[in-house]
Amino acid sequence: QVQLVESGGGLVQAGDSLKLSCAASGGTFSDYPVGWFRQAPGKERDFVAAIGGGGGVTTYADSVKTRFTISRDNAKNTVSLQMNSLKPEDTAVYYCATTDDIRWYEIRRTSRYNDWGQGTQVTVSS
Repeated sequence: QVQLVESGGGLVQAGDSLKLSCAASGGTFSDYPVGWFRQAPGKERDFVAAIGGGGGVTTYADSVKTRFTISRDNAKNTVSLQMNSLKPEDTAVYYCATTDDIRWYEIRRTSRYNDWGQGTQVTVSS
C-alpha cells in the first residue's frame, strides 16, 4: 500500500496559479499511474488529470486541459499538478490517488483507485 500526502493548496484569486504536490511513500510508486481528482462541496469527486507510471502518457479533464499540467519525478516519488489561470469553479479539495491494478481506459474512474491522500483545499476567489 502506498501512502500519499498532498500539499500546495491555498486561497488565490481568479487568474492566479498554484502547484500541488503529491508525495508518496511505501510501495512501488514509480510503476503505477497517479490521478488527481477534486471534490467541491455537495458534489461528487471528479477526475482532473492522470499520468502513467513512466510519465510518458497523460490525460486531462476537458475543463482543465488547457490550463493544468501533470508531471512526475519518480526519483523523488512525487507527482505535481501545475494549475494556471485558475477559475472560481476550480475551488475544491484536490486528491491524488494511485493503484497497482488499473488499465489506462479506466484511469478516470475513482472506484478503480486503492490509495488516496487526505486532500488539499484549493479556493479561488473571483
